[in-house]
Formats: sequence, C-alpha cells, structure tokens
Amino acid sequence: MFSKILVANRGEIACRVMKTASCLGIKTVAVFSDADRNALHVEMADQALHIGGSAPADSYLQMQRIIDAAKASGCQAIHPGYGFLSENAEFCALCAVHDLVFIGPPAKAIEAMGSKSAAKQIMQDAGVPLLPGYHGDDQDEAKLKQAADDMGYPVLLKAVAGGGGKGMRQVHRVDDFSAALAAAKREALSGFGNDAMLVEKYLERARHVEVQVFCDSYGDGVYLFERDCSVQRRHQKIVEEAPAPGVDNALRARMGEAALRAAAAVGYVGAGTVEFLLDERGEFFFMEMNTRLQVEHPVTEMITGTDLVAWQLAIANGERLPKTQDELSINGHALEVRIYAENPNDDFLPAAGTLWRLRQPEPSSHVRIDTGVVQGDVVGVFYDPMIAKLIVWGENRHMAIQRLERALADYKIAGVITNIDFLRRLSAHPAFKDADLRTDFIEQHRAALFSPLEHKQALAQLGLYLSLTPTGAANINTSVDPSSPWQATDAWRVNAPSRWSHCVTVGEETHAISVQQDSTFTVTVADTTYRGEARLDGSTLHCELDGTKSRVEIFEQTLVQQRELVVFGGEQSLTCRTLAPNFGDASSTSGSANFKAPMNGTLAALFVEAGQQVEAETTLAILEAMKMEHAIKAPTPGTVTDVFYSVGDLVDGGSDLLNFVPFEQT
Repeated sequence: MFSKILVANRGEIACRVMKTASCLGIKTVAVFSDADRNALHVEMADQALHIGGSAPADSYLQMQRIIDAAKASGCQAIHPGYGFLSENAEFCALCAVHDLVFIGPPAKAIEAMGSKSAAKQIMQDAGVPLLPGYHGDDQDEAKLKQAADDMGYPVLLKAVAGGGGKGMRQVHRVDDFSAALAAAKREALSGFGNDAMLVEKYLERARHVEVQVFCDSYGDGVYLFERDCSVQRRHQKIVEEAPAPGVDNALRARMGEAALRAAAAVGYVGAGTVEFLLDERGEFFFMEMNTRLQVEHPVTEMITGTDLVAWQLAIANGERLPKTQDELSINGHALEVRIYAENPNDDFLPAAGTLWRLRQPEPSSHVRIDTGVVQGDVVGVFYDPMIAKLIVWGENRHMAIQRLERALADYKIAGVITNIDFLRRLSAHPAFKDADLRTDFIEQHRAALFSPLEHKQALAQLGLYLSLTPTGAANINTSVDPSSPWQATDAWRVNAPSRWSHCVTVGEETHAISVQQDSTFTVTVADTTYRGEARLDGSTLHCELDGTKSRVEIFEQTLVQQRELVVFGGEQSLTCRTLAPNFGDASSTSGSANFKAPMNGTLAALFVEAGQQVEAETTLAILEAMKMEHAIKAPTPGTVTDVFYSVGDLVDGGSDLLNFVPFEQT
C-alpha cells in the first residue's frame, strides 16, 4: 500500500479522503490556494503546499504545479477527489509520465467517457439503452436546432464535456432555443473550456437513478447497487438516497448489469458511476458515466458497509476487488442532503459570508457529517458553496427520513443564508415521504416548498430577547432634550409599565415589534398580540406565549451600526437585522432603479451600454459565481442610463451594477 499520497482537491472531499488515508496509516499532502490557506483540509493533512491564487484556474486546475508538489513531497500517488482535475485525461496521463499513480481510472477510459457524444456511441455498441438525441460533431446552431425540432420539444441541451449540472438547459419551446443554447455554451466554455453541445429528448416524468460500479485491473467488476438522485435544482442534486425506492431486484439487476457493460466497454478500473434516466414504465436510458468518486457515495457506503475510498486506494495499488457481487448486499436505507450556502427563495442563488455560527448534528452510527469547514470560515465566491453533506441511515426509508428531519432541526448556522429550512420543508412533504420522486419534483411542488411561512411568533420571541438584553433596549424617544430623563434608552417610565419598541428587517421587509411588561409581557407584531412570560439564559430564550412554551436559541453578530440576529426555533430559522425606530421622517425615493448584484461574483457578460433602450425581459447582464449564472433582466421597457462595471470585473453583492429608468419616467 502507498505510504504517502497527495489529495488534489479541497473542502469536504479532501477531508473525506484524508480520513480514510489516516485510518490506513497513509500520510497525506494537501495543496491549497490563497483563499484556502487556513482551510480545514490544510489543517488535517500531514503536509500542505501552496499552489497559487484563489481562482481554480490559478491553483486547483494547475496540473504541473500539483505534479511538482507531489514529487517535492515524496508522494507515490494522487487522489483527485471529484471536480477540478478528477476527470481530466491529460492530468491522468501526466501523472503516469512522472511515475505517480492516479487514483482513478485509466486516461483512455476518462477520455472515452469525457465526451458525452462519443460515450453515447460506445454505449450503443455495448447494448446500453439510449435516449433519442443528436451527438454529432457539427455544432452549427442551425444543425442543433433542427435536431431539436425533429425530435420534438421539450429537449435538453447538455455540454459534451460537462458535469455537475453545468452547461445544461431545458428547452420547452422553439422560441427559447437560441437563448438557451447561448447560455449553455457560455457556461460550458467557462466551466470546461469546451462549448460543444449535444441535444437529447427530455423526459418530463423521469427519475434520475445511478449505479455505483467498481472494477479492478484483473477484469473483474461489481455494482454496489443504485442511488436515486431525482430531487434536483439547476440539474444539480439536492437529495440522494440508496437504495432507490420502487426499484425491485429484477430491475436492480438489469441496471447493474448494464452499468457493468458500460464500464467494460471502456476498460474501466476503479470507482465509477453510470447515470440513467428511469421512466414510469420501468425503462431506463443511459445519461453519462462519471469517471470518479461521486459526491453522494456515502449513501452507498452506509447501506453496504463499505469504505469506497479504501477500495479506491486498494485498486490503485494493484489489488483485487475486496468483495465479489455475491458478497454484496443492501442493509437498510440511507439519505444524503447537501447543506448549501444559497437562497432557495431567490432561484437558489449562492451566498457568501462568514460562518460566525456553525453547530452541526451530533455524529453517530446513524448520522454522518462530511464537511470541509469550521465555525469562522468564509464561504467565498471562488468555489462551490456546499457547507456539508448530511447523511443518515435507518432500518427502512421511513426511519431514515425521521432521522433526517431530526438532524436538520439540529443544524444552527448563522452568517450566511442556507437551504436548511427548504430541506426541512422538502423532507416533510407528503410526496417525498411517499417516494413520489422525479427530476421536476421541486417545480411540481413549488407552491408548498416556497410558500412564505408565518414568522410573527418568531418576531415576538425576538422582541422579547431584544428587550431582555441590556444592549437591545430601544424605546421610542419623546423628547428632543438630550438631558431629559425621557431621552433615556432604557424602558423606565414614571408610573407606567416598561415599554420597548424594536424595528427589524427580514429580507426586504421591515417589522415593528412592541413589547410591554407589567405583571406579564405583552408583545405586538403587526395585528397580532401575544401575552405570556419570558426569561433569558445567555443566548437561550425561555418563554410561554399564549399558553405555548418554547425554548429558542438566538445568535447575534454586531455589524456596523446594527446587529444581525438569527432565531432558531420551530420549523424555520429567522434572520433579521435591527434598525433604529422609524419616526416617519424618512425621505421617500422614486425614479430610476439601481440594479444591484444579487451575490458576490464576476460579471460574465454585458449586453447593454449606457443610453441603450430595451424591451421588458431583455437580458442586461450575466453574473457568475460559484459555477452558477444569474441573468439580470429588464422588468419593463426602459433605458439603461449608467453601467458601472465591465465584463470580467469582480462585483460585491449589493453593489450597483447599472442604472435603469422605465419609459414612463424618462
């Protein structure tokens, strides 16, 4: 076995590989960018080497620097993780040139499956079922559009060299084809350096089911059963589970055998995943093969009792498969959700910020946390915004879902917007519990998943907290004399109950909270009044409002002239910022609209200039961050009067991108 390996990755997958390596007595070497100088994977490694700037192109995609780091540190092999160079045939071949073992498949296998169009032909020859589609070399837009027109809409545009949901667009109408193609090509070129596309028939009621395969260099292969990954956003998985609900042993065997044929057709060695679309009739169709360890591999490990990274190391070391097909079996059910710094209510836009509070569920034999961050770390704009993977196991799917709901409720994250509340709604949805799964699950249940939750009670609890903390008391001032006792900022009044007034923002909304204390507390939020008792124990509020007792944790961070607070309790967390009380003298604003950046990112494209008139829904600019694009469109006909950034500029979230004046105001 290897004595020392370099992990050519970052974040949770780098930490995941290092854990297994350490258990096997293998020393590890980390590489890091400027942004990752103090990252967890750097701290976990036995040795760490700096390889360049924060952007992946300047560090984690620098093949020769990584090779040089491995040689300089005396490594025998390189584990690429997933993403970055994990499916780069050139990097795999370069490792061999420098007598370094690439812990993954041969370069020829990566190359064969790296081109989705070439892979389709290989699969057809191997007898693996395929969807109708165009996979040719002619990339003229007219040719691609004609193919789409011929097979009928909806269709799916997919980057030939892509992965991870990048460079993909659904097209439901012929009029949308050109814009969707341009966006997919732009995203593919940015992410993979190749904008070639293929066109496939899009199955609207399909499931995404994939099979984990493992092959050794002696011609043997096994499948470690299947995973359902149907619940997705932006063609990226949110929930993964194993085994796939509703897949019986006969279908499981057919899919597993097809996956092994796919692997054998390219001389595969190591861990790989063959992805299929499964329709309502039980027919499945090849999508692609990922020639690496998948993000969702832990659910397979949980139901099979295996360590797939240990298998990878053994196979790369020239050993035979640890188990035969007959020795593999399914035990229980496992679910994985990806905890992201993103805003589900804003089209899942990635979020950046500092994790000033990070409390995760307690790991156990039933609950596993794979993460690459710790409290105090910054979620930046250069990499995927995943905070952690939460994996749970149960004796059956019902028990696994129960454990998932409990674990999600135990998460306490402040400093960045997360998808945890969304995941809690999703996991509690009746259709999810009934395993009514398909790739458009989120769109199908959008009303329930995104409907605004009532948060008056949480605001009332926050009002009590602000009133009970010395620094939080802020009552309405009634005197202009600074020496007057009426100007005091505590709640004391002569012959009167104690009163506090608080003003907070939740997103774009402003809320006034009134608190009065005599024998009990009376809290008013909008048109609702609560009465009861409360006491504060550190950051934990114990209260009884209208006969309901609750314990709420509140974390706060002092910002410039305001405080950010997160209320954890009930079915959701509530993030607020305090404001000074509004006395009604604020000046009103009107006229032009400043389009603000919805996130930190790079201005990827700009389609207008100052003075240009545009129609409603015209795309003005494209902002790119964390491998995702966000289109900024004109809400009405109008004129772009000012443009404040150029293509390629880094833009801070909240900054003015351009100024827009509707026609009726010009």
